[in-house]
Amino acid sequence: MVNSLKISRRRFNEVVVASAALALHLRFAPVVMAEPKSNFTAPDIDGKFVDLSLKVNGVEHRVSVDSRATLLDLLREQLSLTGSKKGCDHGQCGACTVLVNKRRVYSCMSFAVMHQTDEIVTIEGLAEGDKLHPMQQAFIEHDGFQCGYCTPGQIMSAVGLLRESCGKSDSEVKECMNGNLCRCGAYPNIVAAIQEVRGG
Repeated sequence: MVNSLKISRRRFNEVVVASAALALHLRFAPVVMAEPKSNFTAPDIDGKFVDLSLKVNGVEHRVSVDSRATLLDLLREQLSLTGSKKGCDHGQCGACTVLVNKRRVYSCMSFAVMHQTDEIVTIEGLAEGDKLHPMQQAFIEHDGFQCGYCTPGQIMSAVGLLRESCGKSDSEVKECMNGNLCRCGAYPNIVAAIQEVRGG
């Protein structure tokens, strides 16, 4: 037979407070790192770099890129083409959409090394000098954006859609554009802009 443990409320509170203090101390105590041995060599965490040749917005680029880098990172970090946005970084929002060989692609979900000799077009490459692409002009005329963050991806996806077999109705256009999210909810205006260019 086990005797029941009797403890006063005061003693219980003392134990609880002491346990909490110990837990906080262990949580925030500085970590002491062991000194590395003199012959220690840090592992190569940069991965393998690959020489890559690709055409972006009509310009040939030869770059050395980390084999793990995404096309989006190459465009933004190495080529300074920041129009393509890094939104979800998981292929769910479409803010990073670009055209690869005239087909729309989520650049955050595609390794840069996969695009040897490919022709890539970003939002920076759509206009011809001061003359906007018809889709860019239609987005302005129909107010197809609000905050503007998703707009480059929306426009690139819409341009890619022009080459695809998408039905004539608004609902079919919405279905074809369902991989591009607009948190501001400018969908009706986006569809109107696309339909104007398709009908033009």
